[in-house]
Amino acid sequence: MSIFARKKTSDENDIAPLKNNSEDYLLALDIGTEYVKALIAKKSKGDVHIVGVGRSHEAPTNMYSGAIADIQGVAKTCEEALIKAEEMAEVRAKEVVVGIAGELIKGNTASIRYRRAHADKPITEEEMGRIIKQVQQRAGEQARRELAVETNNPDVEVRLINSALVSLYIDGHKVSNPIDFKGKEITVQIYTAFAPLVHISAIEKVCDELELDLVTVAVEPFAVCRACLGSDIESNFSGIVMDIGGGTTDIALVDDGGVEGTKMFSIGGRSFTHQISTQLGLSFEDAEKLKLLNDDPKMKPQVRKKLDSAIERNLEVWISGVELALEEFNQIDTMPGQILLCGGGASLSVIPELLATGDWYKSLPFARRPLVRLIEIDDVAGIVNDTDRQLDHTFVTAMGLLRVGIDTLIGVGNSNGIKAKLARLLKN
Repeated sequence: MSIFARKKTSDENDIAPLKNNSEDYLLALDIGTEYVKALIAKKSKGDVHIVGVGRSHEAPTNMYSGAIADIQGVAKTCEEALIKAEEMAEVRAKEVVVGIAGELIKGNTASIRYRRAHADKPITEEEMGRIIKQVQQRAGEQARRELAVETNNPDVEVRLINSALVSLYIDGHKVSNPIDFKGKEITVQIYTAFAPLVHISAIEKVCDELELDLVTVAVEPFAVCRACLGSDIESNFSGIVMDIGGGTTDIALVDDGGVEGTKMFSIGGRSFTHQISTQLGLSFEDAEKLKLLNDDPKMKPQVRKKLDSAIERNLEVWISGVELALEEFNQIDTMPGQILLCGGGASLSVIPELLATGDWYKSLPFARRPLVRLIEIDDVAGIVNDTDRQLDHTFVTAMGLLRVGIDTLIGVGNSNGIKAKLARLLKN
């Protein structure tokens, strides 16, 4: 039995009793380094309606580099956020989708060339299912080898988290629907994301403590992409999505509606706070408050000078991390022309300003300077906020988790398009 009793944060007489129709609702938990965000939404094949919002601050030792470091501490913070969302929604959601991040998450696009024994026979869904399994197995072996080196553990176990179609070719010609085509060689590209089993088991334990049924775990930058793509599985959206959190910066590249890959590095908003704390001789809490006042025109000049110096030093390291991460997308001839930002770190104005005006992009295959902007809630198609709580770019990841959860529970509707058919195969 869970040690968490789902205690009320307010007087029992001040709130309506929670309803028991939890099967109609889905919970998204964005477990970040600084905050846990909880969203409760009404399940639907159409628009998803948010009815409950909660947020709670993490203790400094709960997370490390985007991964859970203290299971009981994270479970307690999740419970606090969850209670707030439940009280607002007046329902208790049972099913949950949880985000995962960190440098040890391996999200890449894998390709396979499959030579058919009978080129004159039409391609079937069963045949595509076998090909997809081969791609996933090959990607899993690669992820396992990389993690074995990075963790110095040759026996590291990994688990497939997310998988999505990128592109399909038959005898060198790109097709949107290979079913019933004939041909000798099929080339398929699939995005796959794998995580160490230790990270997944920590999330599963948190859910057990909270007596929640885990629907799926989603790589957070992949979830943000799903928020941008919405329910349109034939979307041709292209862009670079950056989720700048407290402990990590998570980057995803989307080309023509397909997730090409995800990269993460352990520099986020918290590293800026540490730099301010060190250079100005402040406590971490005071440094965080000062960082949030960065745009205050009333700041004393001497304090401004020291603050700018601390931020600039960390900013140089951060932008180098962005460049290195984007360089790893070496299968892309030309980078998308827009960068979309979310997460608490994106609220630090110098970050979007540097991305929008700096020369960092010139060493990368951009056709021109990319356009940079925050992801607005209106950009998240098919998810409606029915609460009186105003949501902003810091909740985009949690909204993306809702989209992944709905995809998992309900599927991709009755569409007969290839992306719909292959999405069903990919989930299996």
